[in-house]
Amino acid sequence: MLDNLLRLSSVIGRFAQKGQVRILSKLSVENSAKSCRGKMSLPKPNIVFVLGAPGSGKGTQCEKIVKNFGYVHLSAGDLLREERSREGSEYGELIENYIRNGKIVPVDVTCALLENAMTQNMKVSGKDSFLIDGFPRNQDNLDGWQRRMSEKVNLKFVIVFNCPEDACVERCINRGKSGSNRSDDNIESLKKRFDTFINDSLPIINHYKEQNLVREVDATKNPDEVFEDVKVLFAD
Repeated sequence: MLDNLLRLSSVIGRFAQKGQVRILSKLSVENSAKSCRGKMSLPKPNIVFVLGAPGSGKGTQCEKIVKNFGYVHLSAGDLLREERSREGSEYGELIENYIRNGKIVPVDVTCALLENAMTQNMKVSGKDSFLIDGFPRNQDNLDGWQRRMSEKVNLKFVIVFNCPEDACVERCINRGKSGSNRSDDNIESLKKRFDTFINDSLPIINHYKEQNLVREVDATKNPDEVFEDVKVLFAD
């Protein structure tokens, strides 16, 4: 065994004289560094909340913002509907019952879907600016977001699209007639949703007003005219 150790020592010595031991060590360090960089956390996403009554035109304006300013549009409602229809979803039946009754889905479900969508988008596209449409809608949403997500994102501001109930209901009914395939685009559900917005979402808007984060937009005009006002908010 002593002879083997002496031969091994001699081999290492020859490699060291040639600088090859240092080279192997350097390669090891570089590979470790690359591995660490690969595990680094993603940057904080930039967030703009988009609020307004059902039918106020949030989705339409978000499409225009995406096209002109490169944001990623995440609709809390769309994410919930997709999860509701996803085969094998553990939340599907629960989400269906809440949506049909015009109620707000539990915040932990919504936050989980939003966080996952942002993470996947940043990994795939590299984009880190998001429009979150229709969230937070009530105090429970706000509390859950503050608890789970507020430290993980940069909230830039909150857009609020203002539109009266009769105009919103008419838009949603027309959307249903044109084949939106949304089970909640009916008079009964719409009135419940509008009442929910007034009772639950307005206090959230007031909360962000106190922080000077709310940017209000008149949504009664046609979509192109509304977007002229929206563009000003993103020009800075």
